Amino acid sequence: MPDPIIPLASSRLAAVLPTALAALAVVPAVAQTVPATPLAELTNTATRTERAVDSLPATVTLKSAAEAEARGVRDLKDLFRDEVDLTVRQQAVRFTAAGSSAGRAGNEGLNIRGLEGNQVLVLVDGVRAPQAYAFGAFASGRLDTLFVDALAQAEVLRGPASTAYGSDGLAGALALRTLEPADLLTGGRVRAGFVRLGANSVDDSGALTAALAGRSGGLQWLALASRRQGHALDNQGTDASEDSRRTRPNPMDLAQNGLLAKARLALTPVQSLGLALEAVHRRSGTEVFSGRSVPSGTPAATAVVDLDGRDRQSRERVALDWQFDDLNAVGVQQAGLKLYGQDTRIRQVAEERRQAAADRLRDGAYRERLVGLSAQASASFSGVVAQRVSVGLDASENRIRALRDGTVPPFGESFPSKPFPDTRYRLVGAFVQSEMQFGRDAALQLIPGLRFDHYALEPDAAGYTASPVVRLSDQAVTPRLGAVWRVSEALAPYAQWSRGFRAPAPDQVNNGFSNPTSGYRSIGNAGLKAERAESVELGLRGRAGTLGWQLAAYDNRYRDFISQEIVGGSFTPADPAVFQYVNLAEAHIRGTEVRLNWTPTPAWRLKAAYARSRGDSSSGGVSRPLLSIEPARLSLGLEHERGAITWRASLLHVRGKEASEIPSATPASFAPPSYTTLDLGARWKASRALTLHLALDNLTDATYWRWSDVRGLAGNSAVKDAFTAPGRSVSLTARLDF
Repeated sequence: MPDPIIPLASSRLAAVLPTALAALAVVPAVAQTVPATPLAELTNTATRTERAVDSLPATVTLKSAAEAEARGVRDLKDLFRDEVDLTVRQQAVRFTAAGSSAGRAGNEGLNIRGLEGNQVLVLVDGVRAPQAYAFGAFASGRLDTLFVDALAQAEVLRGPASTAYGSDGLAGALALRTLEPADLLTGGRVRAGFVRLGANSVDDSGALTAALAGRSGGLQWLALASRRQGHALDNQGTDASEDSRRTRPNPMDLAQNGLLAKARLALTPVQSLGLALEAVHRRSGTEVFSGRSVPSGTPAATAVVDLDGRDRQSRERVALDWQFDDLNAVGVQQAGLKLYGQDTRIRQVAEERRQAAADRLRDGAYRERLVGLSAQASASFSGVVAQRVSVGLDASENRIRALRDGTVPPFGESFPSKPFPDTRYRLVGAFVQSEMQFGRDAALQLIPGLRFDHYALEPDAAGYTASPVVRLSDQAVTPRLGAVWRVSEALAPYAQWSRGFRAPAPDQVNNGFSNPTSGYRSIGNAGLKAERAESVELGLRGRAGTLGWQLAAYDNRYRDFISQEIVGGSFTPADPAVFQYVNLAEAHIRGTEVRLNWTPTPAWRLKAAYARSRGDSSSGGVSRPLLSIEPARLSLGLEHERGAITWRASLLHVRGKEASEIPSATPASFAPPSYTTLDLGARWKASRALTLHLALDNLTDATYWRWSDVRGLAGNSAVKDAFTAPGRSVSLTARLDF
């Protein structure tokens, strides 16, 4: 277990909080200031070109570093907690040595309108994040290797993203942009930096981040380092038993170190060369009391008397890019080329001691080594139809491998073993897109796009003995058509039709596992097809004075969902049951969303949003509710700025999950009731250089369960309280700019 090294631990918040509140209370009121008119929010995720969010034929959310800092955000689950159609799944940490992986994946993935995990594309500075992977008691999340402390902006696109990026974006895309030198070197400064110190009682954590940027001639550079250290995430459980009856969190120590370095050299007034280096290393140690057997008078020989988990993960990235930007050029006005490499390693070790049976060790490893390039060029044309045409090419190769090792393997197996063969996963795609404008003041805008992709999985049979390896290759064509019509400032209807796909993963194509003694095995599938999506979104948005609004309705249909099924056999050693990943299920998700933004005076801001979705999947002619659909959510946010102080309040109400919305199971699944949470926050600009943030989350100390975190939990479970969300918590953040 790592020893604490950050002196400002949130266990001291009880002493700090009264002083902080008193300081805010005695700040004299000053004349009400009028904030500068905010600039239009810009994004380049949806079309891979810079566009205002309100000129897109889709729904896009932007989260800034300033917002994350004000909320004391520790991870992406915190960042999206108030969003009505986005959730991040994170189960209670209650894994076992050889069976359950509950909680081990951390932030498993982002759920966008009912789909999640590897069905959502995740990018960091344009580079794909590692895939989520699980096998037995091993599980790695999609979002746990990301570097939130270096975040400049997070963008979330709803709807298939394959026309722009290729595979994976069935439900949408999450694009993270890390800090650039220009983000700090504002106002013509040649040196700038900051130090940020934070503490949070929700996991008794502390974080320290420092960044420095500089400019010399045509060279800009930035260096950032971060250390975050904490413990188990709190809940509302009360049973502190040191066995499976426990509902309090299992003791955990967690530490993360992150480094980011960037440099950009201006070659000419319109060309520049950039270099980026990123490294994130994370480790945790868990005393898994919940994995111990309940003491009895005559314990079984296999009774678990101790279980410890030790996990490590790292992600290292390097990227070199060239950019050209000349809006006055004839022909191509913007172009870029990026070469990148990324290495991700995850290792999970569980040590289990048993009463009399042999102790067990499980040592699982997963690795991805990604190299690739992306190229893009844009040119604007005038004439009968004004348009901006963009073309691009993406190519990548990901070498993926996994290994299972340990002692006392399951009966009929041996260690070490590979759950799937080492695989080269290649993606090559090209796209073309036009952004056309018609009418006076470009009132009508059409955005058609088309992409062609080829993917190939090439396994290496060396060291893999579970089953014969199979190769797989295929291609996909994904069109998209969007339209925005600005009837007036108060009314701008939009529509988008798009298709998407997700290529099969290596562990689905070659899922080799054999236990002849127990009478079952799994085999690969060379005929596995990509999962497909077809989406329609219709919306209205507009602005009337200080009131902005958006109404969206969507209908998403998915086919060829990949599912592992029994395709033969009778569970005997002579005729083992055969498991295989096949294209089987289809899904249909539809829903509506409403968003309002009102600024009645320059000092007051009000936000409101509501979302409701319905979804069902069908397999073999049988339809049932889709488990990953979130219940209806309503959020309200109020913010007031007066002088140096900004106050905010946010309320989130989540409807209870109805039993009819959950697939039938025996025993019946737990359906969490509705809940409402209230969060408060304050920012004090103490001086030009010093900013203090205070956040109080779940002010009423409500006890509630998030559906994303309890899916699959039995309704008669005796440890439901172990899966409750945190109670009241407080965080403090101080930032010093220089």
